[in-house]
Amino acid sequence: MRRALLTAVLAGSLALSGCSDFTSIYDLPLPGGADLGDHPFTVRARFADVLDLVPQSGVKVNEVPVGRVEDVRLAPDGWTAEVTMRVNGDVELPANALAMLRQSSLLGEKYVELSPPPPEKAAGRLADGALIPLERTNRNTEIEEVLGALSMLLNGGGIEQLQSIAQELNAALSGKEADLRRTLDSVDTLVSTLDESKSDITRAIDGVNRLAGTLNEEKDRLAGVIDNLGPGLKVLTDQRSQLVTMLQSLQALSDVAIRTVDASQEDLVADLKALTPSLRKLGEAGADLPKSLELLFTLPFTDEAVNGVHGDYFNLYAKIDLNLQTILDNLSRSRNNPIGNLVGEVPVVGDVVGGEEGPALPQLPLPVLGDPPPVGELPSGGSSGGGGLAGILDGILGGGR
Repeated sequence: MRRALLTAVLAGSLALSGCSDFTSIYDLPLPGGADLGDHPFTVRARFADVLDLVPQSGVKVNEVPVGRVEDVRLAPDGWTAEVTMRVNGDVELPANALAMLRQSSLLGEKYVELSPPPPEKAAGRLADGALIPLERTNRNTEIEEVLGALSMLLNGGGIEQLQSIAQELNAALSGKEADLRRTLDSVDTLVSTLDESKSDITRAIDGVNRLAGTLNEEKDRLAGVIDNLGPGLKVLTDQRSQLVTMLQSLQALSDVAIRTVDASQEDLVADLKALTPSLRKLGEAGADLPKSLELLFTLPFTDEAVNGVHGDYFNLYAKIDLNLQTILDNLSRSRNNPIGNLVGEVPVVGDVVGGEEGPALPQLPLPVLGDPPPVGELPSGGSSGGGGLAGILDGILGGGR
């Protein structure tokens, strides 16, 4: 019997020694544990501190075993621990699941607790090869840490200091209760104001963030502008003496201009005073000048001519001579004496109104179109053949004297 038992132990030892995957005692299969099912998947999680977590430790969801820890090793960053776990394929967790390092009892073993995030943040599904980053892992406080802190407090680490702190606070605040109350009220007001303005503060921070982003996008252009300022400043430095000379010359020019204005001040004032009568007369004629212009553009029938017309129309007879030789002769005479040929000598006649002689009125000449009259002879108007529009055209084309 002993020989058979020894043979079995030796065979088992040889089998273990011949297995290439065996590296430590943790590779030995243990009885019991979680059921991994037919299609388990692998999940990795990184912890800042795994304490005394070892392979073959349990993996649970809602305190139900669903897998085991396969490996614990140093992460590639060299500062954190990476835990490899095998989980039952029927377990459904979001892709952003959380991993917590917990303890089964006060002095029990460590295990990894997988849990989903809040429902509003859940997304996707945890799949084979997924990595739970350091931001979604944590661990519970160790009982050793609690006992160590309590030991420090009870062994002179803080009890005596608490009494001293309380006595000093009483001494400092004694008699200043009103000031302390006002301070607390001010702090409460400040906190309330900040709470009411948190949306504005958030918008301001977002604006600063956008500004920083814009500056970051334009950093190449800003660097180029700053680099190009150097040559410009160098040019200004090189031309500093010329700029100073220019400013000094401007100062001298201003002095000369001031002396010139001072010297011509009396003449300028006298010229302005001399313009005063002309401007005053122009202002006095301001109402008559537009009326004169209106009368000028109503020739030969003025507004007053309407009062002497019986009916609703005028009769106008015109005789137009288009003889080219006559037109050329009239133009040559107009070139020699344009004013005389155009208007001639204007006679002045009196108008008797109510037995009294009225003001003298100018009479427009009405020369006959055709051969010009002899020099010194006044053109006659009012005839049926040469009056009206014909006489006016003849005057414009050079007829008359």
